[in-house]
Amino acid sequence: MTRVVETLRTAVSPEPETLTSLVSQLVDDGRTFITAEIDLAKARATDKIGRYRSAAIFFGVAAVLGLSALIALLVGLIFALAPATGPFAATLIVVGVVVIIAGILAMMGKSRLSGGGA
Repeated sequence: MTRVVETLRTAVSPEPETLTSLVSQLVDDGRTFITAEIDLAKARATDKIGRYRSAAIFFGVAAVLGLSALIALLVGLIFALAPATGPFAATLIVVGVVVIIAGILAMMGKSRLSGGGA
């Protein structure tokens, strides 16, 4: 019972704190706050890195599958043209058309970089 009375007496009339103890408490609180902010920034960065990494993996797989589909389409075009023109001529026709398209796209990209296009 006396312990409860002492606790109540201390809570009602606490001893005045010194300026040194208040400054020390302020510094400790500041350190705790800065540490918590750094931990929060780390957690946010880790979360973003994880999301971007998984998105990059999906984009990479999609690019590989898209390229594989394009290659299959081009091989199919060669096989479709081969009976009419022969395998070598069919290959030259398909490769020539693809190189022309790639050149046009490269020139369009270059003009966009130099500010020539909208």
